[in-house]
Amino acid sequence: MTSANRKCSAVTGSGRKIKDNTADWHNLILKWEKVNEEGFSTAAKIINIRRCQSEDQLVNKSPSFSSPATAVSAATGGAAELQDACCKLQDIVNKMVAIVTKMESLMTSQRGVQDLEEFQFGPEGRKIPLFHTWNTKQFESTSCFLLDIYSQELKLKQTILQELAHTTTSDLCMVYLSCWLHQPFIHPQTRLTLEALLLETGHRPL
Repeated sequence: MTSANRKCSAVTGSGRKIKDNTADWHNLILKWEKVNEEGFSTAAKIINIRRCQSEDQLVNKSPSFSSPATAVSAATGGAAELQDACCKLQDIVNKMVAIVTKMESLMTSQRGVQDLEEFQFGPEGRKIPLFHTWNTKQFESTSCFLLDIYSQELKLKQTILQELAHTTTSDLCMVYLSCWLHQPFIHPQTRLTLEALLLETGHRPL
């Protein structure tokens, strides 16, 4: 173990809090990715149900179709299945809300560390870094960056949730599904930022 790694493993006070916050950031982002995969599968199911409903409506309108009872049964079953899928997607978005709420708590915690450091050492902060090279303000700005990204992505997910089951245009449905999968607000810089945070605090070896 290098001297730098020993330093990171033995930190206390502000350093300990920042290191714990970093681990929480990592775990929350992993949890978000898992929940996002569940949401994509559920959103795809909603689109497939809507597509089947549209096809059934076309068949029912056909002159050769002569079974009203079957049509009612199919419509009722499809509506119940759609409702179940929408409720599941709502639950998934609620989990995402909970994740972002915890991220907000991490941001509040990091600002508390920053305020304490300024109180102890003045506006310029401590002269010697807590870990390798970053000052406390860099940890705060990194937390703010990550929170902003996931907050924006959550708003997109909430919009998709509201619109998906009511969208009749196939192309627009696919746009929503693609947005859910590719998460346009979570760009590659997000992963690099998290990795830099993990490296700086000793969670990743240099």
